Amino acid sequence: MSYEDSARIISDDIFELVNECFRQEKSTGNIEGRVNFFDTYNEYFVLTDDGSYSINSKEINHKVETLHTSTGAISESFEKFIRPMKFDYSSDIAILDICAGLGYNSSAAIADFMKNSKANLTIDMVEISKATFACGLLVPSPIPEHDITKRAIEDELVRQGYATLHLEEREIPSNIDINVYIEDARKTVQGLPDNTYDAIFLDPFSQNMAPELFSVEFFNEFRRVIKDNGIVATYTSSAPVRAGFIDAGFYIGLGPIFGRKQGGTLASPNPEMLDYSLPRNDEVRIALSDVGIPFRDPGLDGSSEEILERRTEERHEARHNTKISSAVKTPIFLGVEMDDEKLKRRVERNLAKMNIPSTTSPEARYLVEVEDSYLEKTDGSNNTTTRIVEMKKRLKKVKNEKL
Repeated sequence: MSYEDSARIISDDIFELVNECFRQEKSTGNIEGRVNFFDTYNEYFVLTDDGSYSINSKEINHKVETLHTSTGAISESFEKFIRPMKFDYSSDIAILDICAGLGYNSSAAIADFMKNSKANLTIDMVEISKATFACGLLVPSPIPEHDITKRAIEDELVRQGYATLHLEEREIPSNIDINVYIEDARKTVQGLPDNTYDAIFLDPFSQNMAPELFSVEFFNEFRRVIKDNGIVATYTSSAPVRAGFIDAGFYIGLGPIFGRKQGGTLASPNPEMLDYSLPRNDEVRIALSDVGIPFRDPGLDGSSEEILERRTEERHEARHNTKISSAVKTPIFLGVEMDDEKLKRRVERNLAKMNIPSTTSPEARYLVEVEDSYLEKTDGSNNTTTRIVEMKKRLKKVKNEKL
């Protein structure tokens, strides 16, 4: 199986139907298949609460999910990827859209830009699957600016011989440049110039499906191509993803909560670009437990399975050696008086293996002392990343020597 086949997220049914539609277009030159596709196969599209459509994923762990939140597909793009940005609308703006999918995130960026700026906008859209991009042509446009994105996608699909007909009539404005890459994002990003992007949208389906797009090495490339005041936005609250950003030299903060119980993640080279800290317990677990072991892809060419297995092995080696066990969320009880005796025994067994006698010992209090200065709103050097880094340093000291 090729990487494109394994990385493709859309359901097998819609994948085959879309491919057949464009095969017929190529062999007959007939427009009806594409024009009538949505009406013919609308049961394969999922209407979300804001009136925009999503599509189903393939079966993953015996579950099928939509690619977007049911709260609203296009609303999700605005809330998670546009609202956190701090664009200087008086200057040109460049955006890298990883896993561009149906084109909603780029379309939201275009709408925001056209409303606020007369400068120039460059968007580099990256997606591994031609069929997924083609779904972006077939789905009804949730906002007018999606027609601009459709035009850019169609041009590239025609250039690559997947589509044949130019049916999209909307012209791309002269001050907007959209480049479409249909390939492994790891390949794309390595060819991009340094210090280029004001924003990076990172929107893979899940960390377990595509850990290669959440690795430290991939984030190292982000750190190279993003501007000093740029922001990376992703929907995930995953500990290994957040840890990976820190290892790659980013500061991290809390992203908007929309359609989920937890906020996403924002990352920037400049802590002043981030407004909110991660929840306190998230900081402690990332800093001190094996759940904060990031994904690693040393050659930027590993398979998902290899990357997941590498992390599993690293977590096993780190547990009780360089990291506190994440079992029963042990680190969040540091400095806490525990009433549940059964849980307390489990927690303190884990702590003892790291030279921490109890949850209220001097060692325990020393580790999480930095959280005494915790602020929900970041303030200069008092931010999530500096607290996590300090706690990691303290854990090494506690493990290697008694206080």
